[in-house]
Amino acid sequence: MKINDNLEIIDLALYLKKEKALIISDMHIGYEESLNKQGILIPKFQFKETLERLTKIFSKVNPKTIILNGDFKHEFGTISDSEWRDTLKILDFLISKSEELILIKGNHDTILEPIARRRNLIVKPYYKINDYYICHGEEISSNLDFTYSKTIIIGHEHPAVSIKSNTRSELYKCFLVGKFKNKTLIVIPSFNLVTEGTDVLKERLLSPFLQEDLDDFEVYVVSDKIYKFGKLKNLR
Repeated sequence: MKINDNLEIIDLALYLKKEKALIISDMHIGYEESLNKQGILIPKFQFKETLERLTKIFSKVNPKTIILNGDFKHEFGTISDSEWRDTLKILDFLISKSEELILIKGNHDTILEPIARRRNLIVKPYYKINDYYICHGEEISSNLDFTYSKTIIIGHEHPAVSIKSNTRSELYKCFLVGKFKNKTLIVIPSFNLVTEGTDVLKERLLSPFLQEDLDDFEVYVVSDKIYKFGKLKNLR
């Protein structure tokens, strides 16, 4: 599904065609183990299904650059056993699929650097490519790269929408496309396959980029394919 001539939604990822850059956000590797520690027992499928979903994406595009836009791992203050094991395997897979892999720091990535060093990667606060400024989205930048960018791409919020049919309501991951001041703003859904995310129709949003009226944001729902649902206000 095309957002415009250069931006294409491919499953849960955003692809910049001219730049040959693939952007993925909020994998939260280790989320299952975190839930298990809290006494919420779920079968472990996150790693396996993440690789399967990534493989399908790479069957459609051959990026030069892959950008992981924050919250690659889940635990704040430690690196769990599953995070060490699974993050390195996923990094190896992504490195094999690109010429360049960019890691952007998210609010959950307080100690991502030890993992990054194992693969000679540097964790960056943001990444700018042409007119696109890619950051996690938990704070608004004030640097010149941000000022002179035309499009801001964030994650962090894990956007999803609830869609009701008769008495049944289901939550779907979604992309949001709208405006932040004089810039285009694109919000990427979470690549965490354990949970759908935050219902932007009902829940309080955290990102400072999303504190104003979002009624005119366009909604792209991710299901068996990408569906353009029009403006958010039409779903309320």
